Amino acid sequence: MKKISVLLAIIGLSASVLVSCKNESKTSGEPTAENQEHKGERPPHDGDRKGPPPHGGERKGPPRGGLPEQTKTLEEIGGYAIGDVATDFNLKNVDGSMVSLDSFENAKGYIVTFTCNECPFSVLYEDRLIALNNEYAPKGYPVIAINPNSPANEKEGYEAMQKRSEDKGFTFPYLVDEGQKIYPQYGAVRTPHVFLLDAERKVQYIGTIDDNSKSPEDVKVNYVKDAIEALEKGEKPSPNFTKAIGCPVKASKA
Repeated sequence: MKKISVLLAIIGLSASVLVSCKNESKTSGEPTAENQEHKGERPPHDGDRKGPPPHGGERKGPPRGGLPEQTKTLEEIGGYAIGDVATDFNLKNVDGSMVSLDSFENAKGYIVTFTCNECPFSVLYEDRLIALNNEYAPKGYPVIAINPNSPANEKEGYEAMQKRSEDKGFTFPYLVDEGQKIYPQYGAVRTPHVFLLDAERKVQYIGTIDDNSKSPEDVKVNYVKDAIEALEKGEKPSPNFTKAIGCPVKASKA
């Protein structure tokens, strides 16, 4: 009987020590099975947190939620940076003509947009690109669309581009990046990917068109429009860079 009493006392003491250690771990900030997951999370950052915003607040910047967002920085990509002067190009349009930046006389800027036929995000932005060109081309800021994808995929080839332009009623040039030489110069990595140039062809904005790829009705920030309006006022666009959201550019296989 005495041995049983001693055994029960030992068990009770052990349980007390375990509870005490667990509580101490929690109060000291050390990870436990309960808080390990939360400790490993990064604090919410602008455009970086997935899921609905806390306390009913609105999340600023391009949407996340698993969308294919550009992951590399401008330095890592190695294309143009803000303030760089873009070189001209001379690319074939879907109507058979050759188009360059010089083709647009008295241009005050250029909305150079890398897009394609098949990417769902490019498709979502087609009507918005048409509207953007219809509004700003008369003001001196034409949309110039370039397909950077490899023509090895027939659905991205020249004839498919012609059909897409006709079906959608593009009001802007839709050019073939033959040899895929232009998109690496700019540093385009997604479709769509916008590079806004000023009259001197200096890059003034790089990134996405607006802050809601899925729903034009829910757009709160029109990055390209805001950047153009800033240039019109003689100001620098702010922000001048956002991460492009879309499908990765498909390069030819070596």
